[in-house]
Amino acid sequence: MEQNIAAGKALGREEGAEFLRSLLDKGLRISTTDSRMFRGTFKCTDPDSNIVLAQTYEYRQPSLHKLAEEAATTVTTNQSDIPSELINTKVKMDMTSRYLGLVVVPGQHIVKIELEQFASQMRV
Repeated sequence: MEQNIAAGKALGREEGAEFLRSLLDKGLRISTTDSRMFRGTFKCTDPDSNIVLAQTYEYRQPSLHKLAEEAATTVTTNQSDIPSELINTKVKMDMTSRYLGLVVVPGQHIVKIELEQFASQMRV
């Protein structure tokens, strides 16, 4: 399950600090302006809203070149051999990932922050 962190912005200074302390060592997913997503353990932040994550994986959308390659492998070169249902078929590829370790995500590029929680971790 996921919880959107937007509620933290509406809190006062003390409540905000306590909210951030409650997130320490928890799993976060951070989406950025360049369509990347970082998934890691929250370690700290600063007044500029930069966020430090440990044990971080970066996820990216596949490049247009890779999408074109995948589309080419699903379609034969002879147009007469293509079934009509494949002509309008969309190609879907999974996001690529890589392990980064310790990262600083610049606050100015953060679009969304989500807290990763499993049902077993949530309070009733």
